[in-house]
Amino acid sequence: TESVGKSDFYDEERFQKVKAIIDRLSSAEESEKRWREKVTDVTNWFQFSATEKYISDGSEKESYSGASGKSGGQKEKLAYTVLASALAYQFGLDWKETRSNTFRFVVIDEAFGRGSDESTRYGLELFKKLNLQLLIVTPLQKIHIIEEYINACHLVVNREGKDSSVKNLSIEEYKTEKEKFDSK
Repeated sequence: TESVGKSDFYDEERFQKVKAIIDRLSSAEESEKRWREKVTDVTNWFQFSATEKYISDGSEKESYSGASGKSGGQKEKLAYTVLASALAYQFGLDWKETRSNTFRFVVIDEAFGRGSDESTRYGLELFKKLNLQLLIVTPLQKIHIIEEYINACHLVVNREGKDSSVKNLSIEEYKTEKEKFDSK
């Protein structure tokens, strides 16, 4: 015969706690849906603050605390600044130092689609200062800004939901094609 030890009860207790969380996450009740949205939104997981300063004298230009109380454009700029800082930290980068022998590849998937032109430009300037190699996946709505920061464009077309095709273009070829299309 097998006896049930103390560790078995501990495992059962832990299982029940995890099961309760899973049940709550999958619940269709409205109050549980609101809770689920709150706990699964990563913007609620951390508190942060940032201070933007003038390089010339170190005086404070802007202060940010979380994402509250700022306009959409200010929130976007803060998000790009936090992202650039995280990338600089991850890659061990220094603003004053350029290392040509490092691989700084970053994939950005539809990050610029809803933001303002100014914020898009701000983010791309930050990434340029870090000498990042970007693969930007985006709809065409921000291409008029992005095209100033890229060397090549791979245009994916899917007509009528059938086969997709990819057209590889240098930025010069893209601009020529765009000019032809715009003049029609």
